[in-house]
Amino acid sequence: MTFDNVIGQQEAKERLRKLVEENRVPHAMLFTGPRGAGKLALAIAFASYLLNPKDNPNYANAKAMLDNYEHPDLHFTYPTIKLQSMSSDYKPVSDDFAHEWHNLIMKSPYITAAQWIAEIGDDKKRAIITAGESEALIHKLSIKSSQGRYKVSIIWLPELMNLECANKILKLLEEPPQGTVFLMVSEEPEKLLETIRSRTQRFDVKRIADEDICKALIEQRGLSDDDAHRISRIAHGSWNEALQTIDAGNEERQFLDLFETLMRLCYMRKVKDLKRWAEACSALGRDKQRRMIAYFQRQIRENFIYNFHNPELNYQTQQEAGFSRNFSRFINEANVIGINDLFQCAYRDIGQNANAKIVFYDIALKMIVLLLSK
Repeated sequence: MTFDNVIGQQEAKERLRKLVEENRVPHAMLFTGPRGAGKLALAIAFASYLLNPKDNPNYANAKAMLDNYEHPDLHFTYPTIKLQSMSSDYKPVSDDFAHEWHNLIMKSPYITAAQWIAEIGDDKKRAIITAGESEALIHKLSIKSSQGRYKVSIIWLPELMNLECANKILKLLEEPPQGTVFLMVSEEPEKLLETIRSRTQRFDVKRIADEDICKALIEQRGLSDDDAHRISRIAHGSWNEALQTIDAGNEERQFLDLFETLMRLCYMRKVKDLKRWAEACSALGRDKQRRMIAYFQRQIRENFIYNFHNPELNYQTQQEAGFSRNFSRFINEANVIGINDLFQCAYRDIGQNANAKIVFYDIALKMIVLLLSK
């Protein structure tokens, strides 16, 4: 993985190269920015740049190891789950899922938490980074660099560290092993301990430019210019969103069906059917439920904007726009904020392990009233 493999982000690449050229590489960096912007891809490319400079006499050999994510001085940390085969007192570590991780990032470093959970097999369990992982990382980083250069630790989604793990990682950041660089890749940095944030140099990654996504869709996916242009607008600077849009079987198709069903049943006031809808939603894993609610919020926003009759303001697929053609008139100034707040509260409640069946049935009953607001 090199900078050439990262989609767009020319400014970010130059900033990272400059840190190396000016010998100003911090011992800990926190990559943040919009989802799908390529933060993990940038972090891996930067790690490769650190571990294998052009003047390395073993450049070809090191490059082969980095291309296969097998370099002995590159360490990955990521959220894990406890499998049924594990004992009750066992603390899962990243190496327990090294095979699955390798398979996933070999396909593409543009991955989501949902894809990772699906890869390790259980989207109903909440993944975390355990104290066992921090102990394993301490051991790995205590070993001398095999190449006599940097040792790089990439921690993906550090906000999912439990408190015990976070405190041990904090000690590592305070007294880092010689030659070690920590690259944390976070989607929600505000959830990290303030003491951890204060010991890292924040590196903000911007959304990918539409023209860069468009170019990549044409070159890598073989799309026509028109299709690539439409999808790049819908993607909002996220390569993951672009890929999901061109994937006819992606979960957003399921979310759209559930959204349409909810709104139609609420309009017809079919309370019994809405109860069955709530039960169907409650069967999804909690992470998927939260992604679905976030999707619902986006559709409410897009339906409200649809009423302005300016296609340049809307970012929807053809299927979404087809439903909005008739539904958008029910979303107006009187209810758009109330509906958004309803979904926001549900997103919070699901995250706090509230009873999902009650949460979704509550959404359905309140939505009947909100759709009548004019």
